[in-house]
Order: sequence, then C-alpha cells, then structure tokens
Amino acid sequence: MLAPVDTQDSAEIHRGGGPWRYPRRMPLREDIRDIAIVAHVDHGKTTLVDAMLWQSGSFRANQEVAERVLDSMDLEREKGITILAKNTAVRRGGVKINIVDTPGHADFGGEVERALTMVDGVLLLVDASEGPLPQTRFVLRKALESRLPVILVVNKVDRSDARIEEVVNEVYELFLDLDADESQIEFPIVYANARAGRAGLEPDDLADDLDPLFDVLLERIPAPSYEEGHPLQAHVTNLDASPYLGRLALCRIREGTIRKGQQIAWCRADGEITRVKVTELFVTEALDRVEAEEAGPGELIAVAGIPEVTIGETLADPDDPRPLPVIGVDEPSLAMTIGVNTSPLAGQDGARLTASMVLARLEQELVGNVSLRVLPTERPDAWEVQGRGELQLAILVELMRREGFELTVGKPQVVTREVDGKLHEPMERLAIDAPEDYVGVITQLLALRKGRLEQMVNHGTGWVRMEYVVPARGLIGFRTEFLTETRGTGILHHVFHAYEPWHGELRTRPTGSLVADRRGPATAFALLNLQERGQLFIAPGTEVYEGMVVGENARAEDLDVNATKEKKLTNMRSSTADELVRLIPPRLLSLEQSLEFLGDDECVEVTPENVRLRKAELSGQKRQTATSRKARGLAKV
Repeated sequence: MLAPVDTQDSAEIHRGGGPWRYPRRMPLREDIRDIAIVAHVDHGKTTLVDAMLWQSGSFRANQEVAERVLDSMDLEREKGITILAKNTAVRRGGVKINIVDTPGHADFGGEVERALTMVDGVLLLVDASEGPLPQTRFVLRKALESRLPVILVVNKVDRSDARIEEVVNEVYELFLDLDADESQIEFPIVYANARAGRAGLEPDDLADDLDPLFDVLLERIPAPSYEEGHPLQAHVTNLDASPYLGRLALCRIREGTIRKGQQIAWCRADGEITRVKVTELFVTEALDRVEAEEAGPGELIAVAGIPEVTIGETLADPDDPRPLPVIGVDEPSLAMTIGVNTSPLAGQDGARLTASMVLARLEQELVGNVSLRVLPTERPDAWEVQGRGELQLAILVELMRREGFELTVGKPQVVTREVDGKLHEPMERLAIDAPEDYVGVITQLLALRKGRLEQMVNHGTGWVRMEYVVPARGLIGFRTEFLTETRGTGILHHVFHAYEPWHGELRTRPTGSLVADRRGPATAFALLNLQERGQLFIAPGTEVYEGMVVGENARAEDLDVNATKEKKLTNMRSSTADELVRLIPPRLLSLEQSLEFLGDDECVEVTPENVRLRKAELSGQKRQTATSRKARGLAKV
C-alpha cells in the first residue's frame, strides 16, 4: 500500500509485510484522493455519500435521484443495508475524490477487506447516540492493520439522545483497545448531520454544507504516491460484469500508467503470467463509468478484455511483470448445505431445478465473493457453502430464489477447527442495547448458550449496553427469541471474535415441530384443533405434504398431525353446524426466520413463491425407526 508519511523527506511503503522507510522524496498525485467510508450498519454511510455527491455538483438541480443512491440492488433497498462495496467519485477544487462505500455488516467483511486495499485513508462514521458497535471494531481493526489514516465523523449529532462527548471517548478507548500507535490515535474529528448535508468542527457549530469535512479530508488524507519510471502495477480488488464487454476487473493502479489498447501482463493467482490486451478502460465520475484513454497512479479503474481474471491478481508491465501479493481475507465461520429441491411439490414455482444449474450459480458467486467457499458433500445434488454469517448466506439464497431457483437449504452449522489436537469453535462478540427491565431475562437466555459477560454499562437513561462473548452456534436462532423476550425493544449486533475450545452441548430450542403426516390442502377444521397444540405456520388452503413442518409444538418433542382433516357431513341438524371458525392468524416466517427456527433434522424448501419448513427425512415411519434406533444406541440404517 503506498501511503506517504512525510512527503518532504521520506515515504512509507506498506506491502502487506510491514512498513519500511526510504529516505527520499516520492512524487505525489495531488489531484487525487482515495478514501473508504466505514461504519457499523445503519450509521449513515450511504446517506453521507448522497450529500457529498449533491454538494459537489454531480447531479443537475432538477435531476430525479433515489435516496441512498449507491444502494442499487433491490435487496439493499428493501433491507436498508449495503451489501456490496461500490465506488463513486466527486470533484472538489480540482481534486478528484474517489469514495468507496463499504458494507457495515461483518458478514460482508470480505467486501470491506478488499475495499481497504484500494484506498489511502478512511472516514470512520459513528452514530452520536449508539457510539462504536461491534462492526465498528471490525472495520476499524482492518483499517489500522493496513496502517491507514483515520478521520472520525460523528454523525446524527441532531438526535435528541445524542451523547457526543461519551461517544468520542468510547472511540478513543476502541483505538487503544486495538493497539493503535500514536500517529493513528491523533485523528481529526468532524461532527455531521448527513441527512441535512451539514458538517462542522464543533458539534454545536455546523456549517450549512459539508465544506469543513471536505477541507479536513483534503488536508489529512495523503495523496497517492508512486515511483518515477516504475513499471505498471494494478491490483484487481473487485469484479463487475457488462452485458456488452463481459467481465470487468476493478483495479487500483499502484505504479505506472495503463492505456486503452495496450498489451499488459496478467499475473494470475497460480503464478502464471499471460499477455492480454486492454480492450476498454473506464474511470469513475460521480455514479457513471466514463471511457478513458489512459490512467495513472492512484486511479480506480475498470478494465475489460480479460474474461477469466479474478480478485487479488495483478495487471503489470509485459516487459517487467512484478506481481503484488494476493489479497487475503478472514476464513468463513458458518456453513450450510444448499441442494436441489427434493420435495413432492418441486418444479411448480421455479424454472431452474437441476443440480448442474445450482452448481453453476454457486461457482459464479465464488468469482466475485472471496469470503465464500463451496465444498462437495456425500450427495451429488447438494453442496456445503461456507460464509461469514447467517445474513450473508441468507442473502445468497434469497438472490438465487429471485432468479428462479428451487433449493433445499440445511440448518446453518459452525465451521470448527483442530488446534493442538483439540476441537475449537468460533466465538462471537455480542453487543446488546436493551431497556434495563430486561437485563435478567437476557442474562438467562445467554447463560443457556454459554455466553460470557465481558462488560455491562448503564447509561442512566433506562437503557443498558451489555457485551458478551458467545459460541457462534449459540446465536443461531437467538435473534427471534431475543426480540420476543424484550418485546421488540432490544437491539443486538455481533461480530467474529476468536476460536476457543469446544464449549459442549447447547440446547437452544425448547420446542418441537408439528409435522404433517399426509399430502393435501390444509383445512380450517383441522387447523382449529391444531392451534391448541402450538403456533401454526400455515393458513387454510395451503398445500401440505408428509414431512412438512406446519407449526411449532409447545412441547419439546415433534408431533405428527393431520392438517387436511375435513369436517364430516351429516343429515342431522345442529345449532353449531355453521358456526364461524375463528382461527388465530398463522406466523408466516421469512427466509432468515426459517433458517433460525430449524432443528437438527430439518431443512428449508425455498422456491420463488414459497418458503416451507420440512424434515430432512420426509417419511414419518423412517423418522420413527431412526429415533428408536438412536435411543437404543444402534447405528443408522
């Protein structure tokens, strides 16, 4: 990473291994700044980018622009979160500022790690009320490891519950906790209200625009440095696709110049070097990619003409190819099985049903998503997909579902490791904000999941911040139970912490399932009798089949039920014959809630129209046989 410390007499060069100092002046591109905006989810990153684009004149005054313009995927708009790292550019007084907007969820940490290799500095955004949360710790740790300068932006200072001074002190504590050095701790602070497009150096003295933020940014973020006469080096940090040009490699130019039509060396991840031609070259202006004839050091570019390029590879000079180190990302901590739909209702909703189609789609996802792994299983029509967290895997399944796939998705499992001959499991750092009335019930829930309380702070406002370290498998399905117990008022966030020795058995779900024992449409008469047994997931008229989970049993064991039973007709008159059947409305589960609810022997059937819970083994007789053999300590048949 090229990041000048003192442009007068030295330059610091960081290429993954650590910093070295050269006592000589290195030239700078004073007309460019490359920055990433990092923050916890929902602290206002994308809103701030909106305001920067508007105030730099990127849009016409009468142009219709969507709110949170960088969240361009349908899923990002629906969920209100950023999933993919994207870059844009604004111009300020002759200087082009390339801005990379990154996801705040640790599940999409692979995007954050790649984004940080493209930039020379970081805007750390923190909510003036919530303060630094686990994902703030995650993205900040990555920035400090890359030795990037940080500018702290305290956002939402207009909130009625803002506690600005305490939040700034919490950020200082976080820097110390992450072993930041002296130069990193002396960061500038800007206070902002991103929604109103205002910023200032004092919380009670905001300017009418973002000028103070732009001034600090240009002053404190170093310009890209390079070496005169150095051959071309460009790092591929992301991929995109164009319907006309095919795969686009998104790169940061480290050294040298790249030109359209030029022959370059493509340094592949396996060490092979191939000559290729740059058919098209683009740079970013506002939200658009604009064709360019050439680009120099520090530019973020898109290159067409290399159909099989992947993330982490290097584009170099054909006469003197010098590969850069391949980008490394954290290992996945959660896995689940994804396979073809094997239920009796398969093929009724989707168009993409075969194993070869599912495998091709998973391999396509691997191209642009470096934090995923796809491994074969014992079955030829199912694969184990490993990722950072439940949300990342659920987003992948949701995208495939919208593309017309029908899938069977297994229960999420943690990815364990052998360390010194002992089994280790991933632990999560969990931060909870909840009303103080619920401290007891939260403590009880996490004690069952073998959680370890690290810190508890009462802000004196009736709310408590609790920090736990919990086994990752204990948090699968925890969110729904937590929201129920705190009456929907609690807020929780978690991020990967470390691997620790296996904590033993956990019993996280105290209830069983109501399982349909035959195929047919569910009837109101049958459901009226079943609703006394527990919470139902289906409405009258829903098509069910043997082995489909139709509800949650109030007791711990599973119960086979007949959801298709009809009321028998009779010649006898009765005063209650035509009485209105009053059913409790069913609990319709989303994809994420279904994955959380799953038991060990259950899976989710996902189609474009429906999400159904089912048993992995549909036959009730075979399930009964397997249960009795297990109770007697016999092997599976």
